Amino acid sequence: MLGRRNALAASAALLFCAIGSPTRASDVNIAVAGPVIGSGTAFGGQMRDGAAAAVEALNVSGLLPDTKLISTVVDDACDPNHAIAVTNQLTKERVRLTVGHFCSSSSIPVYDDVADIVQVLPDSTNPQLTDRGLEAVLRICGCGDKPCFVAAEYIGSRHNNHPIAVLDDKSTAGNDVADAVAAQLQRSGEYVNRQSYVAGEKNYAALVSRLKTEGLRLSYFGGYLTEVGLIVRRASESGAGLIIMANDPLMTSNFRVVASAAGNGTLFTFMPEPGKNTNAAAIATRLNAANMSAEGYMLYAYAAVKAQADAVKRASSFDSARVTDALRSRPTDTVIGSVRFESNEAKAAPGFLVSRWRVGHVEDVQQN
Repeated sequence: MLGRRNALAASAALLFCAIGSPTRASDVNIAVAGPVIGSGTAFGGQMRDGAAAAVEALNVSGLLPDTKLISTVVDDACDPNHAIAVTNQLTKERVRLTVGHFCSSSSIPVYDDVADIVQVLPDSTNPQLTDRGLEAVLRICGCGDKPCFVAAEYIGSRHNNHPIAVLDDKSTAGNDVADAVAAQLQRSGEYVNRQSYVAGEKNYAALVSRLKTEGLRLSYFGGYLTEVGLIVRRASESGAGLIIMANDPLMTSNFRVVASAAGNGTLFTFMPEPGKNTNAAAIATRLNAANMSAEGYMLYAYAAVKAQADAVKRASSFDSARVTDALRSRPTDTVIGSVRFESNEAKAAPGFLVSRWRVGHVEDVQQN
């Protein structure tokens, strides 16, 4: 049952082993496309486990009685070139249903010409992806610059008239997030000290010293959890007195492992945790009993699988056009609530919160 996590994790490292293997006529692959290696590994793991849990529950439920769903992980490393290769392979192997890609930088370049794979996104919030009207690409999460607006609004309402540093890690995603936060702060009349740092370094003493010397009280980071966690630790050790805020990469327990106790009070934006609502309570309990957390994108990936399976049932087909029509035809009950897809977005997609780490747990600070 859900205790097969180790086997799933091992198979995730093999890009196409399950896709390329012979299956029975009733076997249907649902591919989970996300980062298995690199900075986003934690989120690839959340997607993998959420999709696997949903597939297992659906197979037991008998929703598709003549079909055995198989969850297969393919690694795009959140890299555009790698993502294109992954998508070409999925097309070649006639995979029809996909959860992901995870990163917008991977999703945007690969779906211009792909019409026969249904993709339901638990992340990839950049509106450039779905604004093009791609029929089979649907977002189940929140969209666009909303988390950046929520972050900027929070900063402006509580830290106005104080110098604010906004930093990116020189990645495309980090730069886009940092630019959006900085632009919104500047529109509100805030002074923004825009900087960058280098991802992958092990010692950020010089960066923290610079921020401290410049008298910066709050710093917003567009980057990944490892670097932000190391910076948080260094800031605490140096007595810099920095309030640090970031975006969704901090929504994983891996952050508190890196940041240790220094992570207490670190702010970030994310969607509401579905594990806290009544729809997801039973599933969250099952996951916890199997030593699997319902945090982050896990239940959003679970919801993406469930929505696609319900659409297949209504369409009586795995044809992408018919499945997509079924996804848009009526609301679907999922662990994140009832969702209906309109104009490539889930109409009931969740908003964004400002949250913070507090004594090893996440607590809500402000809702948009």
